[in-house]
Amino acid sequence: MCGIVGYVGPRSAQDVVVDGLRRLEYRGYDSAGIALVGEGDEVVVAKKAGKLANLEKVLADEPVEVAHTGIGHTRWATHGPPNDPNAHPHRGCASRVAVVHNGIIENFADLRARLEADDHVLVSETDTETVAHLLEMQVASGEDLTVAMQRVCQMLDGAFTLVAVDAEDPDRVVAARRNSPLVVGVGEGEMFLGSDVAAFIEHTREALELGQDQVVTLTREGVEVTDFAGRPAEATRYHVDWDLSAAEKDGHDWFMRKEIFEQPRAVADSLLGRRTREGLLQLDEMRLSDDEVRSIDKIIIIAAGTSFYAGLVAKYAIEHWCRVPVEVELSSEFRYRDPILDYSTLVVAISQSGETADTLQAIRHARAQRSKVLAICNTNGSTIPRESDAVIYTHAGPEIGVASTKGFLTQLVACYLLALYVAQVKGTRFGDEIAEILQQLEAMPDHIQSVLDGAEQVYDLARQHVDTKSVLFLGRHAGYPVALEGALKLKEIAYLHAEGFAAGELKHGPIALIEQDLPVLCVVPPRGRDQLHEKMLSGIQEVRARGARTICLAEAGDERIRPYADELVALPQVPVLLQPLVSVVPLQLFACELATALGHDVDQPRNLAKSVTVE
Repeated sequence: MCGIVGYVGPRSAQDVVVDGLRRLEYRGYDSAGIALVGEGDEVVVAKKAGKLANLEKVLADEPVEVAHTGIGHTRWATHGPPNDPNAHPHRGCASRVAVVHNGIIENFADLRARLEADDHVLVSETDTETVAHLLEMQVASGEDLTVAMQRVCQMLDGAFTLVAVDAEDPDRVVAARRNSPLVVGVGEGEMFLGSDVAAFIEHTREALELGQDQVVTLTREGVEVTDFAGRPAEATRYHVDWDLSAAEKDGHDWFMRKEIFEQPRAVADSLLGRRTREGLLQLDEMRLSDDEVRSIDKIIIIAAGTSFYAGLVAKYAIEHWCRVPVEVELSSEFRYRDPILDYSTLVVAISQSGETADTLQAIRHARAQRSKVLAICNTNGSTIPRESDAVIYTHAGPEIGVASTKGFLTQLVACYLLALYVAQVKGTRFGDEIAEILQQLEAMPDHIQSVLDGAEQVYDLARQHVDTKSVLFLGRHAGYPVALEGALKLKEIAYLHAEGFAAGELKHGPIALIEQDLPVLCVVPPRGRDQLHEKMLSGIQEVRARGARTICLAEAGDERIRPYADELVALPQVPVLLQPLVSVVPLQLFACELATALGHDVDQPRNLAKSVTVE
């Protein structure tokens, strides 16, 4: 997720674009840059790694000529580490065209190879730079920038928003959208573009929402919309009635709630570019050979907090698909128990920030014992990926709310991908089996969206519990870590006593906590997997018989659960190993709404920080 701004009109484009980037910095803060179209035959570009303040210093120290057309970008790194060359905008060889990009170009490697074979010199590691060269080739052949964009988009695979300018066409900004956000702001004699309306809400509240696979051309006089084939298309016009704070949160009251609703897109982004042309699974930076992967006879997952619960889900998937034993360790405990490690052990470090101190020290200990380390991380260029032998980036984009939501779901996706990759290399699953599971994963964004569409039912349940002092969560199999994560969310932001238990452990102590009207949220496994479903029903009956109020999350059509559920929240029908991707969402919504009803600061809960960088 990156922030994009575009402008054409009578104002200083630099001022408008930089102001817009400042409002979009929550979308990315690895680097920032602008491209301005003046009177020369080259687009003027200024960009700098780090936060927007670094770019502003460059512009203050090295002023550029006043221009009235420009584009800008604040980056959350995906392809290539966050440094000056990889910062956007990117230009073609002649510096005539500049482009900014949000998303992932899946076939960029093939496109780059073709360009380099034709003697193009690419100076970054990004997928975006290939688009700049392709656009420049088109306009150099005589096409205008709009036609160039249409033709180039037909060459691209993936999800993307692209915005471009041409030095020889200074009064035009052209953008394209496929499965990535882009909004047009309509002013008086001026036009704006943004990843969301926060980019231009100070100047206009009239906006156009583009459809999929559309190209939009902005001039001072107006807007023209086409599809990728050049046929006229329509965009939906609407009035923005949010204030700036709400606009930054896409109309939501909290960043956390916004991020919960971003999860379908985050999961889809996490799955982009994971297959080769031959249909084989590929990972971001797999610097381990197939022989090294085949030699793995034990996997140890190390993580903390929410990431630890993602690791617990991963244990079920890896052991089932790969037949490799898995241990899941808290990073803070790992080194101090003198773990048994050697060259055949793969240590998987899960950290959203890539800077978690406990996890970092744990992987250094593992590497000192000759073990290989694979990082699952959301932050390109952070310390843990740099010190690991392989990396799977989650591509969730920045997560502003301290309590992780989309970070957790994308970590789950990365864990599933790791399990399938190891199964592919070791041959413990056939190719068609892996392809089927990948298809099931690719269907998950729609399933998650269907859960979000029923959010009001969960909100009503949450508001009914404003006087509750304690909440229990029950789960079995892959639902057990979900119960733990649901309890953690409630502790983090609602400051309530909450505990998650494996339902089979009820008789071994926790059932003593059950009292009249105690809310118990139950994650019910899908039907048909061993005896999990029946065992879970038995546990629910036990707590209900003792006066608990049962709130059951069960797949749609499960009538067996209805007599034992005081409240029933329907989940999509998905395989048991993938159910955490949908079953955790109502628990996130429940915690967010209950914390809101209690009057707490959901985004910045007391005593907590986003990244724990000290042991």
